[in-house]
This record gives sequence, structure tokens and C-alpha cells, in this order.
Amino acid sequence: MSIWWSLHLRREAASVPLARRLLIGTMESAGVDPDISYDISVALSEACANAVEHGGDTDRGKPTEAYRVTAYLDGEKCRIEVTDSGPGFPSGRGRAPLRPSHSDAEHGRGLCLIQELADHVHIGSSVRGGAVVSFDKILKWREGTPLLAT
Repeated sequence: MSIWWSLHLRREAASVPLARRLLIGTMESAGVDPDISYDISVALSEACANAVEHGGDTDRGKPTEAYRVTAYLDGEKCRIEVTDSGPGFPSGRGRAPLRPSHSDAEHGRGLCLIQELADHVHIGSSVRGGAVVSFDKILKWREGTPLLAT
């Protein structure tokens, strides 16, 4: 079974739970194990929150109004990609291990959390500018799921 969807969302805090609920509903309907669904949905929430906070086009002095979330459930794997139009990440960020922020910090833990919850993470910048955070998770299925991957 393969499921694919893509959303263009406003850079507003209210868009984060919308993306999360859509992903959870998709995985629940497909029969994905709830623990796996939870991990993926938390990682998605962190990636979306980063896009909302940092995804503006600062070069033009005017904030970009949208970011994109794409989800693929294909066979035994789920891949999520969140893309914005902000300044992107410094060169080489996707290859270097992420270090968590100081324990007292109010920000700076999201990318580390994504890295802990997903099986494979890529963090970088798109060729058009903007950040791209993509991550994969191997799926497990609920007992008796009629829509098992084929």
C-alpha cells in the first residue's frame, strides 16, 4: 500500500496541529502501530514549528506566508518532508551531528528530537533557498490490520 499527500500551510501556529492530525489520521486508517504514529507525529510537529518560526524569506524583508509538508507511506517506510522559504541552514548542517541546546534553553531542541525519533534524518537547504527537513521511520503495523503493506 502507498499513500502520499502534500499540504501547503500558512506560517501560523495553528497549522502545526492540523498537519499532525492529518498524519495521525492517515496512519491510523492505514493500521500503523500507535507508538510509531506518535513518534512520527511529534517529529512532524517539531519540523512544522521550525518552519513556522524560521521559514520566512528574510532577504526580501517580507515574511513568506506558507511552507510545505509532504508525507509518503510506502510499504514499510514513512517519509516526511517539510520545506520552507526561509534562509535555510548553514552549509554542511545535514552531515554534522546535532547537539542539543543547553537544558535551560526554551528553543533549540526540535531538530535533535527529530533525530532521536526518526530512523534517518536529512537537514539541509533547497536549491531555491529555504530549509528542508526530511526524515524516515520504519513502520510497524497493528495486529490484524487489513491494509498491510504489500
